[in-house]
Amino acid sequence: MESDKPHRGLEAEPKGKMGQVFWMTGLSGSGKTTLALKLQSLAQAEGINVVVIDGDRLRQGLCADLSFDDFGRTENNRRAAHLAQMLAEQDQCVVAALISPLQMHRELARSIIGPQNFVEVYVDAPLDECARRDVKGHYRRVLEGQINNFTGISASYEPPLNPDLHIPTNEWTEEQSVQYLFQAIRK
Repeated sequence: MESDKPHRGLEAEPKGKMGQVFWMTGLSGSGKTTLALKLQSLAQAEGINVVVIDGDRLRQGLCADLSFDDFGRTENNRRAAHLAQMLAEQDQCVVAALISPLQMHRELARSIIGPQNFVEVYVDAPLDECARRDVKGHYRRVLEGQINNFTGISASYEPPLNPDLHIPTNEWTEEQSVQYLFQAIRK
């Protein structure tokens, strides 16, 4: 027996409250993933669920088919934004830790997620500090010629002009940075 109601399927509009997306941008080694994971742990200890979307993890799975050329970087950010939006529609607090090197990448994410739910977080550390940290060995491999088109060295990084939150990780301790983010999430 068929229903008189039209089938809406997957096109159903989201209802009710929507979660925030904290879109963390910064150079490789600036501290995005470290802060996102520490924030997730702190928030969960306080009973607040935080979902982390990590750019490196996306590149190992959902975005493994993409290169680091202009198209690949844009598509990687587009996919991440759609994933963040779907989670936010489920009233999740999302922290997306991606380099998002160009302003147009962050504007694309903002347009997908919705400006009212998008918080741009600039995780700011100078290139020399990021290279000194070299957590993942990327900068060493760039110097050895193993990586081309690397953000901040041979590919552009456009710092946000007016981020919603600014975290200078070379000036603030990890604890100060996490607490700053945690207070923003609690608001």
